[in-house]
Amino acid sequence: MLKTPNTKPRRAAEGAVTAPVGCTSFKLRQLNRRVSQHYDRIVGATGLKTSQYSLLSHIVKLGPVRPGELAGHMEMDASTLTRNLQPLVAQGWVEVGPGDDGRSRFVTATDAGRDKRAETQREWKRAQLALNERLGVATVAQLHELLDHCLALMNETSGDSDE
Repeated sequence: MLKTPNTKPRRAAEGAVTAPVGCTSFKLRQLNRRVSQHYDRIVGATGLKTSQYSLLSHIVKLGPVRPGELAGHMEMDASTLTRNLQPLVAQGWVEVGPGDDGRSRFVTATDAGRDKRAETQREWKRAQLALNERLGVATVAQLHELLDHCLALMNETSGDSDE
């Protein structure tokens, strides 16, 4: 059982499962804030927030890509994608141009955007290694495995009603 500095481990009989204590959403938001602050402190020196780096990386990997496809890959809604693209377009790192017909569009990274991604990728790697060192590689690997498992379960039931 993992022990954290500010919590006492809950004891359970061998093999017994204890009920969660507290709000899972709140705990995930707390962890997300801390991890985001960690990455943004390091990655931010390049002029990009971690979320912008992630978006730019997806565009470089997938582009040219339709906005709807990009939003689907990133599991975000179209309005959030549009809002998050604006600063990248304003900096000249991304272009949104015409697609195959008059109704479609494509998102592409510019040469400057690919350069910015390469620069930021070096800092992202530094942030990742520092997080691995702070939490321990085994803990980070377990966290990734647990998050992937939970995402898969949430995706399986995403069409279900929460009644």
